[in-house]
Order: sequence, then C-alpha cells, then structure tokens
Amino acid sequence: VHQAMSIMVYPREDRLEKLSQDEIISSTKLVIQGLEALKSEHNSILHSLLETIRCLKKDEEANLVHEKSSLLRKSVEMIELGLGEAQVMMALSSHLNAVESEKQKLRAQVRRLCQENQWLRDELAGTQQKLQKSEQSVAQLEEEKKHLEFMNQLKKYDEDVSPTEEKDGEPPKDTLDDLFPNDDENSQGMPHQHNSAAVAAAQQGGYEIPARLRTLHNLVIQYASQGRYEVAVPLCKQALEDLEKTSGHDHPDVATMLNILALVYRDQNKYKEAAHLLNDALSIREKTLGKDHPAVAATLNNLAVLYGKRGKYKEAEPLCKRALEIRAKVLGKDHPDVAKQLNNLALLCQNQGKYEEVEYYYCRALEIYECRLGPDDPNVAKTKNNLASCYLKQGKYKEAEILYKEILTQAHEKEFGSVDAENKPIWMHAEEREECKVSLKDGYGDYGGWYKNCKVNSPTVNTTLRNLGALYRRQGKMEAAETLEECALRSRKQYLTSNLTNSQQLPYTHKSKGMNTSMYI
Repeated sequence: VHQAMSIMVYPREDRLEKLSQDEIISSTKLVIQGLEALKSEHNSILHSLLETIRCLKKDEEANLVHEKSSLLRKSVEMIELGLGEAQVMMALSSHLNAVESEKQKLRAQVRRLCQENQWLRDELAGTQQKLQKSEQSVAQLEEEKKHLEFMNQLKKYDEDVSPTEEKDGEPPKDTLDDLFPNDDENSQGMPHQHNSAAVAAAQQGGYEIPARLRTLHNLVIQYASQGRYEVAVPLCKQALEDLEKTSGHDHPDVATMLNILALVYRDQNKYKEAAHLLNDALSIREKTLGKDHPAVAATLNNLAVLYGKRGKYKEAEPLCKRALEIRAKVLGKDHPDVAKQLNNLALLCQNQGKYEEVEYYYCRALEIYECRLGPDDPNVAKTKNNLASCYLKQGKYKEAEILYKEILTQAHEKEFGSVDAENKPIWMHAEEREECKVSLKDGYGDYGGWYKNCKVNSPTVNTTLRNLGALYRRQGKMEAAETLEECALRSRKQYLTSNLTNSQQLPYTHKSKGMNTSMYI
C-alpha cells in the first residue's frame, strides 16, 4: 500500500520542475483521485482489522492487529494531509489564475494609458507649436501696430497748413493731405510778386499769359482766394465764351482760360469738372503748340496732380512721366523744374509702394537742387524731408533720422553760423537733454539760440522738428522729443504771427501735401 501511494503521490519527480502550471494542476487532480482511492482502501482495511480484533482471543495476535491498525490510521492521516495539501494547491492555482487575469487587465489598461499619454503628448506639442506661432504673430502685430501708430502720428506733421486755411481748427478740405508733404515754400527760391504771380507761374510752365487775359486772371484769383467762387466761376465762363467767339475753340488763349477755370473747380473739390477742362486744354495745346511744348508738360502735370488728389495714382503716373520727359528735353535734364517733376513722380510712386523708384527720383531731384540752387535752397530741405518720409514708410528709421538732422543742421548754420561746441543745432541740445534726463520744466525751456531767436520759420523745418520728435518718441527718448516739439510750437507761433499780417499780399496757390500743386497756367 505504501509503495502504491508513493507511486501515485510523487509521479515523475525528476520532471516536476519542467511542468507547466496546467500540467501541475492536472497532475494534482490525479493525485487527489489516487489519494481518495487510497483513503477508501485504507479505511476498508482498517475496518476489517477492527472486526478481526473483536474475533481474536489470543493477546499476541490481538497486539499484532493493533499495530497494523495503528499503521493504517497513520497512513490515513498522511493521506488526509496529502489531500489537504492538494486542495490548497488547487485553491492556490485558482488564485493565481485570478491574479493572472487581473494582471492582463492591468496590462491592457497600462497599454491604453500609454496610448492616451502619447496622444496627449502629441496634442500638447501641437498646442505648444500653435501657441508659439500665435505669440510670434501677436509680437509681429504689436510691432506693426506700433509702426502704424507711429506713422499715423507722423501724418499730422506732414504739412503745415497756411494761416489762411486754418478756420476754427477745421481739418483741411483735401482728403489726400496726409499723402503729400508741404509745398508752402516758393519753388526754385524765386521771390513772390504780388500781381504777377500767375504770370511767373505761367512762364515757369513755358507759356506766358496773354496781356488781354492778365487782368481777368488776377480778378479770378482774387475772388477765388476769398472763397467767392460764385463770382469767380461766372467770370471765367464768360471770358471763355468770349474767347471762343473771337478766336475759336482751338486757340492757346482758350486753353489758358480752361486751366484757370480748372484751378477754381479743383479748389471747390469739383475734380471731375476740372479733369474734363484740363483734358480739353491738353488737346488744344498739343494741336496748337506741339506735343513737346512746355505748356503741354504743365497741363500734363496739372492732370497728374488732379488724378493724385482723386487717388488715381496709376493713371497719374504716366502723365507725370510724360511731363518729366518734355521738361528734360526742352529745359535740360538738370533744370529745377525737372527736379520738381521728379518730386511729383516720386510721390505718385510712393503711394503705390514703389519705394526703389521713389528713392531714385528723390535722390535725383536732390542732386539737381543742390547743384543748381545750392544746399541752402528750401527745395533741398523739402526733398530731404520727402525722402525721409519714404524711409519711414519702409521702416528705415536710421536713414530718416540722418536726413532730419541734416535739414536741421543746415537751417541752423544758415541762421546762426557754423556748428561748434558753443553753437549747436537744436537736435544736439535735445540729445544732450536726453542724456542728462533734464525736463523742460527744470529751467531749460529758454536755453539755446533756437528758443531765444526762433528765426527759422520754414514750414519744412517745422515739420522736420516734429517728425524727428516723433521718431525720438518711438525710440523712447522723451526729453529729446519734448525739446523738438516745444521748439516747433514756438517756431510755428512766430510763423503765424509774422504771416497773418501779410496774408492778403500772398499770391493765390492751392495747398496740398507733398505734390507741388500750384497750377501752371
């Protein structure tokens, strides 16, 4: 019996370590079955021995049977112990299966969490990239906003409106004022003549006003300068009708009167009517004077200015170029009128964003003015100011600052002599105050020749002061900016005071920013 039990409980002992879990469970079940069979067999034998003991009478035999029954009981106990261990192994196997199942579930959850974590990382990386791009866009927009605010601040400094145009703080009538710098100074440095200004303008344009039209022309100009268009327009129309009756429509004098009436219409903002008259005048002059006559160039320029005021820069550009070709051919490529035409062409191109052409035209005009009229001519400062405005629109602040300083230095030397340690232009004082952080309120308000003798009343210089002040503000140089702005304010007050007394003697010219808009007759 013991031998059989040993064989059943411990089968293939040398191979137990190589068995899988399922094989171990299967073997354990077989062992349990064997042990159950052995237990039943032992219990049967034990029962038989007990029955035998009752029947035996001899003590020796009874003792022997008792020994055998004791052995059987021990065997039964061992079998029961083995059964208990087998049951524990079975329970442990079930537990391990449950643990393994839970482990698989946890692994599946871990895989899912890893996938979700990777997805979240990808989403985070994408979001960070979008955030970085958004921050870059915001930074760029902020910079563009600052630039636009700066340019908007400069717009109001592009022109000093003449005293006669300022009425109770009302803005100028021209919608294109912010596009063109001022033209307040007399072109070519020529002195004004009270009653012959129109004659001078006509001579500049290459066509002299006939004697029979001069009185009428002066009357029209006088009424228009007073805003009495209801008188000026009928005068022009009546004169035009009389000329057409006596000389015919295709006559140079008719073209001259058409130009004068176009001037009046333009100042009433009747651009369509003015353009029609100028086109008619152009046709007449081309027929009667030839296509390369200076008067044709004058009419082409007037048309270009008119289109520019209406925002038709693309249409105005070829007209301006043709006027430039005629002037260069007739007057010579280095004539001041050619430089004036270059300025107008540059302004038309600037408004179309053609900055390379703009720089070329301004530099060429500047070269002509400096060569023919000298560095102190107002047109030099005006052209430099225009070129500086072009630089500003491109964000070339350093180049613009250099030009502004050149204008102010030249104006200073013209009024107060050469620059030295004791005789400095206003921008040097401004930068010194910025370095020392001295406010105007700290006693510097009347320091320097620019404040004690503010003789420099040129509108171009005044504009330059304020533009450079705005540029200083952009750079964070607040004390320097306040210095220039205070100087500009004082200069302007003196300019208004000195000119208001003479406003009635000024010849009639229409003011518009940048483009030379004085009508050639």
